[in-house]
This record gives sequence, C-alpha cells and structure tokens, in this order.
Amino acid sequence: MDYKTIKTFGELKAAGYTPKSIKEELRQNLVEKIRQGETVFEGVHGYEDTVIPELERAILSKHNINLLGLRGQAKTRLARLMVNLLDEYIPVVEGSEINDDPFQPISRYAVELLHEHGDATPISWLHRSERFSEKLATPDVTVADLIGDVDPIKAANLRLSYADDRVIHFGMIPRANRSIFVINELPDLQARIQVALFNILQEGDIQIRGFKLRLPLDLQFVFTANPEDYTNRGSIVTPLKDRIGSQILTHYPSSVAVAKTITKQEAVLEAGQEQIYVPELARDILEQISFEARESEFIDAKSGVSARMGITAFQNLLSTAELRMLKNGETATSVRLSDFMGIVPAITGKVELLYEGEQEGASNVAITLIENAIKTLFPTLFPKIEKLERENEQYPYDDIVRWFLNSEGIQLADELSDQAYQQALDNVDVLQKLIRKYQPDTSEADRYFLSEFVLWGLTLFNKLSKYRVDNGLQFQDNFQGYLRNNL
Repeated sequence: MDYKTIKTFGELKAAGYTPKSIKEELRQNLVEKIRQGETVFEGVHGYEDTVIPELERAILSKHNINLLGLRGQAKTRLARLMVNLLDEYIPVVEGSEINDDPFQPISRYAVELLHEHGDATPISWLHRSERFSEKLATPDVTVADLIGDVDPIKAANLRLSYADDRVIHFGMIPRANRSIFVINELPDLQARIQVALFNILQEGDIQIRGFKLRLPLDLQFVFTANPEDYTNRGSIVTPLKDRIGSQILTHYPSSVAVAKTITKQEAVLEAGQEQIYVPELARDILEQISFEARESEFIDAKSGVSARMGITAFQNLLSTAELRMLKNGETATSVRLSDFMGIVPAITGKVELLYEGEQEGASNVAITLIENAIKTLFPTLFPKIEKLERENEQYPYDDIVRWFLNSEGIQLADELSDQAYQQALDNVDVLQKLIRKYQPDTSEADRYFLSEFVLWGLTLFNKLSKYRVDNGLQFQDNFQGYLRNNL
C-alpha cells in the first residue's frame, strides 16, 4: 500500500499502519536484506569478513555503535550507508520540529495539535534520506548545540516567560528524533558535553536549562573515534563508553587487491584522462606504497596512512601523464614509472613523520616509499637478486649489466614523447629479451612500463645506478655512476 497518499492521522490508523522504533526498523530491514541475499553495505570493500558482520550483529542487537579506527577507514561511510536500512518513508506530525510520531507524540506542539484535531491531525511523510544527521565533535561544541537552550527571541515574540517550555530551542539531537545521529571524532568532545549524552543513551530523554522536560527520543547513535585520540587529544569518558552497546574496530585493506578496488571506485577520472592507459603493475605499485608507509620507520604508525593517500596519488599519477601528453600534443598516452615522481606531493600531505622522517625530509621519505614498493614487487615478477653471487656463474641480469657497462646508458626525460620513450627502451635489446623470457604474456601496452620497472629494480638492488638530471632520469652502470658522484 502507498502510505504517502495518506494525509491525516485518522486515515493512517484506518490503513493499519504500525509504528516502529528506529532500531526496530534497522533490525527488520537488515533481516529482510540478509534473507534476500542482498549486499547491505554496498561499496565498502575489505570488511566482508570482519567489520560488516560485527556491524550487522550490533544492528540486530539494537545497539548504539562506536566505530573505532584510524583515519581513512570508511567509518563515516558505514554510518551513512545505514540509512539504506531505514523504511523509505515514515509519518510525522506536520510542522513538528522533532519529527513527532503521531502515535506517540513527545513535543508539546504535537501533543496539543493531536488533542485539538484528533484524527484530522495533518501528517507529512519523511524520506529516509532526511533521517541522517551528523556532527563533527570539536572543542567548541556546546550543550546548547546538541541538546538545546532557552531562546530569548522566541520568548519575546511569543510573549512568554522563561518558565514556559515553549521558549526552548531544540538542539541537533532532538531535531534528529527518529533518525540516525552520528558524532564524528567523539574524543574531541569535551568531557562535560559527553556527560550531557548519558540520559539520552540510557533513558532516552533530555533536560534543558532545568526544565522538568521528558522527551523520550527515538535515536540510533553512531559514534566514530580514532584510537590515537584516546591519548593525544582527549578521551571518551568511561560512563559514556559503558552506555554504547557495541564498539567495532575498523582496519586498513589487508591486501593490494582490495586497496586497488577501493581506489578504482573512489578516484573519479577527469575529462580527457580516459585516454591514459594505466598498466596493472602501476596500480599495484601505487597501492603497495601505502603498505610500505604503514611499516616505515619514518612515519608515525599510530596516526595511520589513510586510504585517501592511494586515491589522491592515483589522481596525481594520471595528471602527470596527462600534462606530458598535452605538452607533446598527443591525444593518448600510457603511465610511465617515472611519472610516479609526480605523486610525491600526494604522499607528503598524507603522512605524519616521526623525528627520523623530519630529519630525512618529507620528499625523500616519499621517494623512498616509492622505491620500497618497487623493491617489494620486483621479486614477484623476475628472479630474485641475491646479495652475494659466485664468480664464473651466469645470472639472469648479467647481459643487461654488461650492456650498460659497454654503453653510455640511457636517459629518460620526463617529457619525452611516447615514440622517443619507446625507442629509448627498445634500444636496450637485452632488456626486451629478459621480459620475453620471464614475462612472456606481457602485452605490448604494458611492455614499456615493465621495461622501466626492470631498470628501477636493478638500481634498487645495486646492479645499475640511477640519478636525477634536470629533466629526467639517467640509468648507467655502477662504475659510471660512481665516477659521476665522486668527481
């Protein structure tokens, strides 16, 4: 039945509408979705066996929820997706500030309206998209912001004394009655403000400025918090934690594959960037950088490395290739490994450095992360390079090292045209021979990226030397590199 055609309380009762609490709505709709085999939290990846089952259990238990995790772990997204578990529309007393249920009115306005008009009381329908409220906890948030306060202007306009409860101006929480209310970064909320939430969470009512006012609010609370905040910026007071039913720990992606899925979903291509080919290996390196950052001795692991770093780095990577394409007057191009120098600003702005990292320098740390990612992935595609090698034995990279020993090396300028770039790499015929041997299924589109990847890998394992010149990278044998650095 289409309830939205109903305009009065009497019609609503005649239609047999049954009111439900918001927690009951969430529970019933979750049960139905699970029975139908539907994906409940669409677009959230890597939590299928960890966070989402715990969140579903909390909803089935009708708990208020605290999502605890480092930045960039989709805590707020999970809270927003809970809206999809609400009924599409619910009836409210028309004109009510706090979404009064006509069957159980709680505000003076709604009670008096129903008393006066009875079954003729007008109702309106509230869509689930309007039943989500969110507040970032900051030190300047007041009880008046969240709960409410006496409004002197309202008192003057209505000619009421401050003893009349009609002078109350409701805060964000009462106005979110029958909705999901999210408080982000809960530890940043001052302790005295957290105390004001006690009654709302346990008894479901509020007090404003000494008014003996009982408003049994119907709310689903979702809090988010960063574990770092418990020690650095504030804490969640113990009685408040005790009133939160479920605390759910979030986490970063457990694999590069999951991280790639998230970045691909979140990084929106700009017009023209669809002409830029991105090799799969480039995507692997990009995500591996975040994994390297989370293990780096230069970066504060307690602060975390947000998934946003991979997203913004991918955008910078595409923009670096796009800039070269535009300057060369080309209409299409492919990402190169040297383009990764363009993502350094996306890395430096997303990590918190320890003292050792500050000494090293933010840009140097970012470059080290890129190189470590390449170094980690290199043995997964090509034979491992041993630190100690026996004399008179043949190794897979000997021909490439010999080629550089007998040549001036190659220089890959940042703004080389695709044709010149490909020609420079094709000249190293032994490089192409290595790829054909160990990666025979490599497509033509990926071959040049893989060629440069081999060169970078050999420099990182000290088989060749690489250094930055004004307009690009120079690859040489170690002896020439040594002379260059010491003369």
